[in-house]
Amino acid sequence: MRWRKACVGLVAIGALVAPVSPGVAHGAPSPEPPPSTSSASPSAVSPSPTSPSSPSSPSPSEGGFPELGPAVAGRLDSAIQQVMREASVPGVIVGLWAPGKGSYVRAFGVADKSTGAPMKPDLNMRIGSETKTFTVTALLELVDQGKVGLDDPISRYINGVPNGSRITLRDLAGMRSGLFNYSMDEDFFKALTSDPERPFTPQELLSYSFRHPIQFQPGAEFEYSNTNLILLGLVVEQAGGLPLNEYIERHVLEPAGLNRTVFPTGAEFPSPHAHGYTEQTADGKMADSTDWNPSWGWAAGAMISDLEDLRSWARTVATGTLLTPETQAERLKTGPTTIPGAGYGLGIFNVQGWIGHNGSLPGYETLTVYLPESQATMVVLLNTDVLHDEAEPSTLFGQAITRIVTPDHVFNLPVQPARPSKSP
Repeated sequence: MRWRKACVGLVAIGALVAPVSPGVAHGAPSPEPPPSTSSASPSAVSPSPTSPSSPSSPSPSEGGFPELGPAVAGRLDSAIQQVMREASVPGVIVGLWAPGKGSYVRAFGVADKSTGAPMKPDLNMRIGSETKTFTVTALLELVDQGKVGLDDPISRYINGVPNGSRITLRDLAGMRSGLFNYSMDEDFFKALTSDPERPFTPQELLSYSFRHPIQFQPGAEFEYSNTNLILLGLVVEQAGGLPLNEYIERHVLEPAGLNRTVFPTGAEFPSPHAHGYTEQTADGKMADSTDWNPSWGWAAGAMISDLEDLRSWARTVATGTLLTPETQAERLKTGPTTIPGAGYGLGIFNVQGWIGHNGSLPGYETLTVYLPESQATMVVLLNTDVLHDEAEPSTLFGQAITRIVTPDHVFNLPVQPARPSKSP
């Protein structure tokens, strides 16, 4: 999720886009061994790999996932620290796991700039648009139960949606509805930045979108819009018979074994957590956004999690543990986007073979992805969302890491220019 005053109209796939002034935004436990959460220093935390590096181990250049031994760990340390320096990232947590290849878990930098408290692997983080994977999983569970259909029009559930009789739940989950992204509305930007601790209701969020005309006919194009997920959250509530946060807790988090992931109803933030830092403010100055209310993101970006849970969720969401094989196959049908090598399915992307989602909201960014051919998982969590040379810092980390471990699958998700806003 992203809202960005300074970078007018810039949107990244998977980033929950909050206002760009005039224009600003878990699965069954995986079988791999759990990551270490020991903390050695403010700069790095390094568990031992499960097996030592050896000359016979396949290298990335040979097409296999490398042994995560000392040599590869050293290269990863250097690459991550270089991104931190260049992008001025206060702190970052990185986890890599692959069966038979060991693990790499590190925490670099600081979680709180005012106290110098170190970043640690067990800290809670706001996960922004990774929330979409949970909301869409809840929707797809209801599809499996026969309570909703992917090709149902949204008008069957919600009144007053522009073009609602033609927009399907599939269009919404696949970002092909043509509905205006509420977080790109100038009045929304002003309302949020004037009081970032205020709550928003789903109906308020939709009102910012519905004042704008449709951008294109459903299914005709791909355009990332947080409006889509607000509508799907309301559908889950209606068909599931529970508030969205309760439905996700009971039917997604609990079955997936995720006990450190929460869907807050306000600004609450479980401890321990990192402080977040953003320039997406009314005056453009850096601010501590830790206690800002994420209700403006709701079904599109309000959730909180940690490294351990996201590691598990990456595998579950990519392999469909909570869904029938037929529904998971529908989810993974990734249509084309405007970004080469990137496709978007139903609340999930495939970027150069890495399946998952990213997240961004003021002060925090995340990346949680899974590479099926290696059964590899990568999770990146950081406490700033400030762009570096027009690039999301989470993408810079993902790119630097995958250049080392999967050079045939380099993660790259550039920020794309958004469609110019049409007049209301």
